[in-house]
Parts: sequence; C-alpha cells; structure tokens
Amino acid sequence: MNAPVNLEWWQRGPIDGVPAVLQPVAHMMLQMRDEIAAAVRELPLDAWNAKPAGVASVAFHVRHIPGVLDRLFTYARGGVLNAEQISALRADGNAIESEEECAALVQRLSDQVDACLAELRGIDPSTLAEERLIGRAKLPSTMIGCIVHGAEHGMRHLGQLLVTVQVVRQP
Repeated sequence: MNAPVNLEWWQRGPIDGVPAVLQPVAHMMLQMRDEIAAAVRELPLDAWNAKPAGVASVAFHVRHIPGVLDRLFTYARGGVLNAEQISALRADGNAIESEEECAALVQRLSDQVDACLAELRGIDPSTLAEERLIGRAKLPSTMIGCIVHGAEHGMRHLGQLLVTVQVVRQP
C-alpha cells in the first residue's frame, strides 16, 4: 500500500490479509491508534489526569480503549472474561503517576491494535454470524457484533479524548 500517510486509514486501501468485510474494523482501529498517539504527544502529566467539567480523563480513555478491544475480542472468540480482564476494567479510571506510565499506556494501545489486526487476519468470514454471549448476563450477540462494537466503542472514546485534550491544552 503506497497511499499518502496524511489520508485517513479508510482512504488508504485495504489492510493486507484482513477479510474484506472486516476492513472497516481494521481501519477504525488503526485510525484510533494514530490519532491518540498524536493527540497525547507532549501532553503534560497533569493534563492526562484532568477531568474538566467532570468528564473522563485522557488517562481513562487511553487505558479503557485497549481493554475494550481485548474484552470484546475475547467475546468474539466465544470466551469469557478472566480475572485479569475484570481487574483491568476496574482500574480504567486510575490516575497516571508518571510520564513512563503514559508512554506505556500508548504502547499498550498500539500492541492491542496489532493483536486485534492479527486476529482479524485469521477470521473465516463464514463464522461472523455465529452467536456469542456477552458478560455474566449472557446477552446475545454475534462474532461480528462483538468485533464491530469493539472498534465502534473505541472510536466513541477517541472522540471524547480529542475534545478533552483540546480543553486541557487551553491556557
């Protein structure tokens, strides 16, 4: 793929190895990764933890998005959440205490996107309509429902993060 990098991912063409029906999911995840990394670059530590007007902090969003992807891809595989995933969910709102932790969260997001892309490449599109059960309540969904919701939910948090970053960068 030789498309200019200033284009959004959906404008750059297909992602190698990802089934056509799952291309929009891959594009959303790559867009999230790029935009979040750019938005938080050189963001001071106190801005990561700020909650202007009581909204979720930048730290929350950067921690929450990879967790969402991990949890929803677990459901997409037909799995249930393990204790580590549940504990991570409960820690999403924790404050960040160092710049190293900020960098580690951005890297965790990038690594989770890579893991999801690898998983997308291995999915047989004929299995996408298979039923999946979500959470303790065992709510009905499908494999594709879990995968699409993971990307969509992450994009929703990306939008919130971008607004929060704008507000906390104001003098």
